[in-house]
Amino acid sequence: MTGTDLRTPAPPRRKGLTRRQKRRLSRGAQYVVFVAAVAAFAASADWGRLRNQFAQGDIARQMFPEIITLALKNTVLYTVSGFVVGLALGVVVALMRLSSVGPYRWLAGVYIEIFRGLPALLIFIFIGVAVPLAFPGTEIVGGTYGKVALALGLVAAAYMAETIRAGIQAVPKGQLEAARSLGFSPARAMVSIIIPQAFRIIIPPLTNELVLLFKDSSLVLFLGVTLEERELSKYGRDLASTTANSTPILVAGLCYLLVTIPLGFVVRRLEAKAQEAVK
Repeated sequence: MTGTDLRTPAPPRRKGLTRRQKRRLSRGAQYVVFVAAVAAFAASADWGRLRNQFAQGDIARQMFPEIITLALKNTVLYTVSGFVVGLALGVVVALMRLSSVGPYRWLAGVYIEIFRGLPALLIFIFIGVAVPLAFPGTEIVGGTYGKVALALGLVAAAYMAETIRAGIQAVPKGQLEAARSLGFSPARAMVSIIIPQAFRIIIPPLTNELVLLFKDSSLVLFLGVTLEERELSKYGRDLASTTANSTPILVAGLCYLLVTIPLGFVVRRLEAKAQEAVK
């Protein structure tokens, strides 16, 4: 045994920053850049001119309560009616898409591709202009409300059909087999067992579709509406033209947020619950 020191040498110290420290430093730098960009934007904006053009309190006060009792009410009515029509038509198209009959699947596929590909604006123009020209003297039930419900419903159904189809296919096949073993016919099993379970799965995306329809209802102005049929966007634009000020447009936008933000929160909550149920 010699006098040589046989102890294990200590590992060399690392030079520089660790990975965690680098991540923290990078994140801090990003925050600094973001705050600096916001500060620079705020400092460069002419807030006085913006306030004069978009935030006139006296003009905003003139809009109440009519913007709620008329414009917001009509927007909600247009949205709900379009959602109901779209949901009913979407279920039919989804079942056609899943049908064993070839022509049904083909028709459903063509419908979905056409109405998902066309802008909603063109659908509104088609309902408001092409239908009266093609069928003279024919009136859509419900007047403007019926036209909006049909236009929004045609657009929404194309998206809802694919969502509903995915929900139906997500239900375990054993559910249908169990229903058939209990004596259910295929149609009754689909209506009573499969579709209710599918809807529990697809509630979040359907709620999100409701938010999109709420915004698309602004296209009603292309149908030509009376003063009593105006929705939020049309009401804000008309008052902005009258007052030569953009405050009504800002107030109308805030009214949209008054509905869409709570709906967005509901969507997130439903998605979270759905993920918890899966776990």
